[in-house]
Amino acid sequence: MDLKMDLATATEDPATSLFREYLNIRTVQPDPDYDKGIQFLIRVAEEIGLESKTLELHPGRVILILTWKGTDPQLRSVILNSHTDVVPVFEEFWTYPPFSAHKDKDGNIYARGAQDMKCVTIQYLEAVCRLKSEGRRFPRTIHLTLVPDEEIGGHKGMELFVQHPDFHALNPGITLDEGLANPSEEFSVFYGEKCPWWITVHCGGDPGHGSRFIENTAAAKLHSVISRFLEFREKEKNRLLSDPNLTLGDVTTVNLTRVSGGVSFNVVPSEMTATFDLRIPPTVNLKEFERQLEGWCREAGDNITWEYHQKCMNERVTTPDDSNPWWKAFSTPCKEMGLKLKPEIFPAATDSRYIRTAGYSALGFSPMNNTPILLHDHNEYLNEDVFLRGIQIYTKIIASLASVVPLAGEH
Repeated sequence: MDLKMDLATATEDPATSLFREYLNIRTVQPDPDYDKGIQFLIRVAEEIGLESKTLELHPGRVILILTWKGTDPQLRSVILNSHTDVVPVFEEFWTYPPFSAHKDKDGNIYARGAQDMKCVTIQYLEAVCRLKSEGRRFPRTIHLTLVPDEEIGGHKGMELFVQHPDFHALNPGITLDEGLANPSEEFSVFYGEKCPWWITVHCGGDPGHGSRFIENTAAAKLHSVISRFLEFREKEKNRLLSDPNLTLGDVTTVNLTRVSGGVSFNVVPSEMTATFDLRIPPTVNLKEFERQLEGWCREAGDNITWEYHQKCMNERVTTPDDSNPWWKAFSTPCKEMGLKLKPEIFPAATDSRYIRTAGYSALGFSPMNNTPILLHDHNEYLNEDVFLRGIQIYTKIIASLASVVPLAGEH
């Protein structure tokens, strides 16, 4: 590190330095250094004065629980969830090394995980630290849960965790989890998620020599299937583009992700397959959509089968209005700070889907407005001022959530 960087680090906000230190740790898939990440987080928790507990529900996949007990621990708790892994990088496309946490002259901090979602983890910790240092106490217990493998589906992390007695022992009331940056003045808040369906359609047909007009081919059936799926894709895309009130979370996305078949240049294959990635909003009747989708397959002809690699049927959402006391406690301090909240359906998937499936409320929120959406992208960055403002925002929100008066059934 050169002298200029030494001076910059010495004068920057300690929260920024802590953020950059966490970004330096390579918890990158497919071989994340979870041990180093957990050691770092436990060290920070000890400095703040939080209790810590680790669970290893799958070998090498540690879940860390940090706790600040409330004055009335029988009340349902506030859970601040974040994941510890980040997605892979292609370093040749980055302006700065992706784990250097380089800060440029404009205060932009470049690193994998800067937006997704190491920023949120440090913002949680800094907000709790500020509240503790002010001598604040709250009726509700606050838990920070730090989970692995979200970026590869969460199957060895949150999916196992929500089924474990230790999760239910946290007595969850509301969980905050990750959201997205918003390039406008607004702050996105996600109260539900799309249902991901991954389906492979197998089309069987008559084989033959490549010089002949073979009837009943697998390719013709595959063409029919692909055409129906992509026609629907175009319809949904046009619906999104024609209505400014709709967001990506309000429409069904369809993408053809794999096509396979054939054994030789001059042989008409007896089977061809196509795989599609669909993300369906919770406003859609899933049973009706299933019949429609499978109808497209049957229309293509005989000897057609399909298999679902993922088929989420849970459409639970967290009500985003003041009839929900958790939403009211979340949104009230935001309004007091002049934040423009935009409730949305998350267009992809996060660990919140497992939490909602287990029957608990969850909101996805990353306090990043006026910021391009760069998760999983080259040159992912977050501006230092946006990061520091996020700590202030979380400090107000966490205090409000932890102060919610006893609800029905809690006493």
